[in-house]
Amino acid sequence: MIRPALTRFLSMLLASTALLTPTAQAQEKVLNLYSARHYQTDEALYQDFTRTTGIRINRVDADDAGLLARLQSEGKASPADVILLVDAARLWRAEIDGLFQPVRSKLLEAAIPATLRGKDDGQGSQWFGFSTRARVIVYDKQRVSRTDVETYEKLADPVNKGRLCTRSGSHPYNLSLFGAMLEHLGPTATENWLTGLVANMARPPKGGDTDQIRAVGSGECAIAITNTYYLARLMRSTAPADRALMERVGVVFPNQAGYGTHVNIAGGAVARHAKNHEAAVLFLEYLAGPQAQAYFADGNNEWPVVKGIKLSNPALETLGTFKAETVPISVIGMNQVRVQQMLDRVGYR
Repeated sequence: MIRPALTRFLSMLLASTALLTPTAQAQEKVLNLYSARHYQTDEALYQDFTRTTGIRINRVDADDAGLLARLQSEGKASPADVILLVDAARLWRAEIDGLFQPVRSKLLEAAIPATLRGKDDGQGSQWFGFSTRARVIVYDKQRVSRTDVETYEKLADPVNKGRLCTRSGSHPYNLSLFGAMLEHLGPTATENWLTGLVANMARPPKGGDTDQIRAVGSGECAIAITNTYYLARLMRSTAPADRALMERVGVVFPNQAGYGTHVNIAGGAVARHAKNHEAAVLFLEYLAGPQAQAYFADGNNEWPVVKGIKLSNPALETLGTFKAETVPISVIGMNQVRVQQMLDRVGYR
């Protein structure tokens, strides 16, 4: 015979379990995101995903190299579900290192061009590009003729001696550009070109892309290399100093008469040991949707990769269309080790 007190206890236990079950289920709707995207405008993107799906995002922020090193060290114990990186060659490197798992998604395969996806070995692609940015040349219109900077090769011409500013040569954005140049020019010509860049520096490499643009505007440099989304931010700024800066600075999409301008991507993948696989795939599919794609453009000045997305970004409209290079991402990735060795030899820090 069950005692009354025990009966009451069991009833309370069952009731408390019933109350806890929805909470436990809600806690299971989680996505652990490792992100190299350090853009405040992405906060609204994540919030919209949670609002739409009910899946809460736990985020770890670091640069590409830091995230990949963390994944390597965590191994099977890694909590990561989705990895977002901002450089094509790093996506390729992580794929080669076995840090991702293939994803088969009809939505992603229909939306993302094959050239902007990882290899498909029959089980699906290992990563997907969601936005693009071009690596362009900016110059001081008061000091430099546009014809002196119409190609990447001309950056190393003696006519530009003492004019050039860049961020570190080993930064992923530059490594990817240089990896593409190795494919265009070959090893001897590429190393000679890098030597010419070093000879033409107005100061040692430092800072980020925005710093390079401002250095051109201040007269410290006359030429710089930048990703387009940094440029577009300044173009959209209402600050008087930024407006004056953009009046002085000209923009060139290099090599339009030849192989085209270097383009990089930001992309994502499902981590190899993802515990929340369904939520991870859903998040990647969300990033390929029209709302997220428009947000990449309007929020962070990146070009969406999905066709037919309506934009309301005056800066991107002003920059217009251009011819992009077609060097495979895998080639750019493979070239980076050789490029880094060249940078060390020519003293490009």
